[in-house]
Amino acid sequence: MGDKVHSINSQIEKFKERELDLSCYDEAKLKEILLDIGYYRLGFYCHYYFDKKANKFSSEVKISDIINVYYLDIDLKYLLLKYINRIEINFRTKLIYYISMKYKDNSRWYVDDTIMDSESIIAFKNNVYTQNFKQDNLTLKNHHINHPDDDFAPCWKVFEYLTFGAIITIFGNIKDQSVKQIIADKYGVRDLNKFFRFLHTVRQVRNICAHSGVLFDYTLPLSVNSIPQISYNKGDRNSLDASIKVIGFFVQTISENRFNDFNKDIKSFFDDRKKDPILAAVIRDHIKYLD
Repeated sequence: MGDKVHSINSQIEKFKERELDLSCYDEAKLKEILLDIGYYRLGFYCHYYFDKKANKFSSEVKISDIINVYYLDIDLKYLLLKYINRIEINFRTKLIYYISMKYKDNSRWYVDDTIMDSESIIAFKNNVYTQNFKQDNLTLKNHHINHPDDDFAPCWKVFEYLTFGAIITIFGNIKDQSVKQIIADKYGVRDLNKFFRFLHTVRQVRNICAHSGVLFDYTLPLSVNSIPQISYNKGDRNSLDASIKVIGFFVQTISENRFNDFNKDIKSFFDDRKKDPILAAVIRDHIKYLD
């Protein structure tokens, strides 16, 4: 779009100039779609069907196909978030319980410099546990009203209000590797570096899903690790499908029943959409789901 604002009519004209087939919708519906999704956002889904050299769209694609890709992306994000939320809660709970049991007399171990990296504590105090943070979260607000001499609340109160990324950061800044291994062992991973890669994989997908990013063509910047519990398709460890398999791995460690639900939901999701040849190509070539 550049720096110039285009009216809805102008946006429709641009699609016509670039020979995108709009015949599947009348003008009122086109305007409704563009005011709902947005011309700029829709552009992320047009990318693979637009020939920059020829400055036109593929003759085999209609705007309805692009809209279908958009909704595949949206619906997949909703589906994955359902299971990622379960992982996030489970990891938070394990971190609170097992590390607190390790340091039974220290419910504020997350700001103890004998346990945590000292620089991370400073960053947490300055950037996370701010006055606004305490005021905006009722449990913490009440805690500090009732315990005015406390600089920090117990971890089980605080961690409920932290992002998944912040929880992972706290976990990573525990000094004693053997303490971190307590948590990794609960998920059956003996190598801490691999465990962190898996956690960051889930976090990256979670952030895309939660912040309206484009998911379907997401590629991990670093390959996820290989472990016996995960079977990657054709050894691919960078695609969205690889990330989905990591999510499935975590779900399985939490509950076999939920893992069965996860597999059924994923299979049903893709099988339904593979009936459409455009979506089938997206699933095969970009998501790289081959099951």
